[in-house]
Amino acid sequence: MTARLLDTHAHLISDDWDTYRTRPFTPDLPVPERPSYTVTAQSLIELMDVQGVSQACLVQRGHVYGYDNSYILDAADMYPDRFHPVVILDTQDPQTADHYRHLVRERNVAGFRMANSRPWILDTAWMSSPSAMEVWKACADLGTPMTLIVFDNQLSYVLPLIKLIAGMFPDLPIILDHGAMPYGMSQYELALREQAGEVVTMPPPPHYGIDTSIAIFEDIPNVHFKITEINFERLVKAAVPAADLVRRMVDGFGPDRLVWGSDVGQSMLWDYAEKVAMARGAASRLSAEETRRFLHDNAARIYGLAPAGGANSEGATHEQPA
Repeated sequence: MTARLLDTHAHLISDDWDTYRTRPFTPDLPVPERPSYTVTAQSLIELMDVQGVSQACLVQRGHVYGYDNSYILDAADMYPDRFHPVVILDTQDPQTADHYRHLVRERNVAGFRMANSRPWILDTAWMSSPSAMEVWKACADLGTPMTLIVFDNQLSYVLPLIKLIAGMFPDLPIILDHGAMPYGMSQYELALREQAGEVVTMPPPPHYGIDTSIAIFEDIPNVHFKITEINFERLVKAAVPAADLVRRMVDGFGPDRLVWGSDVGQSMLWDYAEKVAMARGAASRLSAEETRRFLHDNAARIYGLAPAGGANSEGATHEQPA
């Protein structure tokens, strides 16, 4: 039987620009332009049904909506058995930890994502200031995972800090977006580096740069790694088989620490069917059990959702509530 999937990284973009307006993260940034495409709640459900994706974590599209998580919250209200919101909030606001607790209890929020939207600001306040540490504590108290996105030029100093914080909260699942390694460099970062005249070359097998980045987490079991289209983009460009990298990660970190996310709504090089096919292809060197864990069960455990074969994994068609 083909393994079902749980998409841990789906971005929604509404087609209702009056209700869900574009917003910058901070007042000093310009109001974002509307993307040229949308990924509505209804359209994502249809794509998931066709591709055998049982559930999705809705990650706030911060570069469109800033800290206004209204659309993913409303979408999860419409499809509570399929969608699970992962919010982005201002970690420098002293009220954020309490606000997050409210969202978890009243809006069924599944997780928090910490993000620094500007890679040229080389600090750690966004994840380690006193108010940010209160958010870490809130996640630990509530049992909801913490996700972080780390830019490539931040890896050398942010990853050791994450390791330190992971030791402070050993029972808190921590997920590193796009693997937090050189092969997780986004098109945005790549463009900045190339505009600066740098020739960007990905590190080769057998370690793919893991030995100089996320290898520090090999003995930190609460740190997990999310593989997405951003990784696949770098792998394809470097002519490296994704299955080889995934095999290397499972061998290095064990089968319980990798999850998959499509990055639909952000990375749009391939359509959803192609994203799913690439995820399955990336698992081709794994055993059947390792594949189930990578594509579904690890995420279901981390987010406290139904395991594969459970009540939520087989009902593929759901009508939108009135």
